[in-house]
Amino acid sequence: MTTVRQRRVGKGTEAAEDQPSEETNVKPDGKILPDPPGGKLWKIVSITVGGIVAISLGLLTSVYVATLHENDLWFSNIKEVEREISFRTECGLYYSYYKQMIQAASIQQGLHGLVYDNKTESVRTINILERMNVYQEVFLSILYRILPIQQYLEPVYFYIYTLFGLQAVYVIALYVTSWLLSGTWLSGLLAACWYITNRVDTTRVEFTIPLRENWALPFFAVQIAAITYLLRTHLQPAQERLTLMAVFIATFLFSLTWQFNQFMMLIQALALFILDSLDMLPTAKVTWLYIIQISGLLLVCVLQFFNSMILGSLLISFNVSVLIARTIQKNLKKGGLLNRLGKLILHVLLVLCLTLLINKFIKKILNLESDEHIFKFLKAKFGFGATRDFDANLYLCEEAFGLLPLNTFSRLSSTLLFYVYGFVLFLLTVAAVIVAFRNLSGSNQVHLKDKMEEYTVTLKPEAAYSLVHTVLFGCLALSTMRMKYLWTSHMCVFASFGLCSTEIWKLILKCLHLYTSQRTQVIKYSIPIITLLYISFKFWPGIMDELSELREFYDPDTVELMNWIKSNTPNTAVFAGSMQLLAGVKLCTGRTLTNHPHYEDKNLRERTKQIYQIYAKRSPGEVHGILRSFGTDYVILEDSICYERRHSRGCRLRDLLDVANGHIMDGLGENEPDLKPSLYPRFCEEIKKNLPSYTMHFTRVFQNKTFHVYKLAKHK
Repeated sequence: MTTVRQRRVGKGTEAAEDQPSEETNVKPDGKILPDPPGGKLWKIVSITVGGIVAISLGLLTSVYVATLHENDLWFSNIKEVEREISFRTECGLYYSYYKQMIQAASIQQGLHGLVYDNKTESVRTINILERMNVYQEVFLSILYRILPIQQYLEPVYFYIYTLFGLQAVYVIALYVTSWLLSGTWLSGLLAACWYITNRVDTTRVEFTIPLRENWALPFFAVQIAAITYLLRTHLQPAQERLTLMAVFIATFLFSLTWQFNQFMMLIQALALFILDSLDMLPTAKVTWLYIIQISGLLLVCVLQFFNSMILGSLLISFNVSVLIARTIQKNLKKGGLLNRLGKLILHVLLVLCLTLLINKFIKKILNLESDEHIFKFLKAKFGFGATRDFDANLYLCEEAFGLLPLNTFSRLSSTLLFYVYGFVLFLLTVAAVIVAFRNLSGSNQVHLKDKMEEYTVTLKPEAAYSLVHTVLFGCLALSTMRMKYLWTSHMCVFASFGLCSTEIWKLILKCLHLYTSQRTQVIKYSIPIITLLYISFKFWPGIMDELSELREFYDPDTVELMNWIKSNTPNTAVFAGSMQLLAGVKLCTGRTLTNHPHYEDKNLRERTKQIYQIYAKRSPGEVHGILRSFGTDYVILEDSICYERRHSRGCRLRDLLDVANGHIMDGLGENEPDLKPSLYPRFCEEIKKNLPSYTMHFTRVFQNKTFHVYKLAKHK
């Protein structure tokens, strides 16, 4: 088991808003007023200073996470095999393709090896570029080969520095989004500081570097920043076109780098649909965003050799359904309150039915089953019946796919982030409900205008989008802990925007009958500055202590296993074992695998369940037959799985296998009445007794405190 041990070493404040409010620089007829004398110069200076602060914070964040990674593992001092082992589970699998491309005789040969890969899944040839999102590894490996840096920078450092560099892009994008929403770069500064001080809950890049989300989320943040700018009113046609291009590029890169892109963009599409239905966003811009999502995903589909999982995605079905339904219901936004509500309900039902019909039709035509495990998991997770499905239970029993722990909120509250977020969320939700009611009722008469003006100003289109975005992704994070990083980073943006928003403070002061323009400006800047000072004084010493703490990577058992495999087995040997371990075997040794952690393929899921019978109650002959059917030469058994204690009874891997096989689980506790005792003992335990019924099929060739490797007999 991998552990980290102590390393053994010897001894700006702004005076006015950067972006003038729309209500002060726009005439009633829609024409934009020129800047006042001196205003243009101040705007240039402010944007320059804000831009420098944004870039500086982005670079500092990159250096910060890179230093944490180095201090935690002593990455510069450990051996190459230890560096590779530190890329855990699927991270190691993805990095192995970068390594494969680097070591190939030529770029063409490397690409051929990925398109016709027979090392990732034994007795099968698969197209890695079609199956997995690894174009970033391909691009980076080609870049490394053509740049004159081989003498100065090792491939692994080029890779990890690129990922840490993307964190700079991430932080800058969050900073700019908050700046655009509030009109002051002080908001961006606060958002970036919250992102850094809440690092435990906003990113995990320093210990899961090659994970797909670490590639994708910076581009997602850039896309959100571009959408925020696009939704502003009074954009010039050239500005709008350039912004749409930026949205498309960011959407495409996000989709290309993460296999779960379609589910994240589906939530984004739902946010657009809700706001468009309530007449809170301009329909033309929403239509463009739907088209961009579809076109970006289809372009990725082409690059991934027409990956059927993309074609059968709910996102494409939903967006197409919305566009069709809107064509059918042309007068959706006309009429009184009850008329509009009736049309809206009908519209929602029409979109839902069309989405399900189109999606089912596509999956039927393509015979698509790649994503069925996700829907089984969701069905079981939200209580639509218990399941014995092995794949669904495998997800349900992982902490990362469980509910968001309550201690997350205590950590976020310690930086004041959650308190501010809740405050801003409440105010904007109330404003959104009032504005939505007004839009649906069509009551825009003059006598209501003065009363509603502050609500309208508070909820500009970009603010409305940010509100619904954070609510929907918050629901996702609350239900699935692994997705919290999509929410917490935007939480920093949303809270900082609210704290620095002129409209929000104006609304509060008007409700308290304390409003003056000067008072609003003082509060708008003083409260964020006080918050920044509090964060700095409270968390700066902790950050310095964290940066000074030196640890060392320590996993001698896995290192010993990898070195033994490289030295004592042929290059063509096929290995079976757990998904997580085999990813490391491929990366460190280049041997062929029977299964791996990239789970988005039905055949692979069935294969993995069969391979995992090594931890079930099966006869040695059955296990041998299963393993040999996949061409297995060696099988690796792990004590940490065979005698697992991390999960409670019912969630241990051996329990999931027992239930799926119809066998009673080990240990004290209840069993379902139709489960029966197995005729055979547990394979991973019994094989260690060297009984004749086992030794005729398996010969132990390696063991240490953690791993046992057996060579399979090749019976005719």
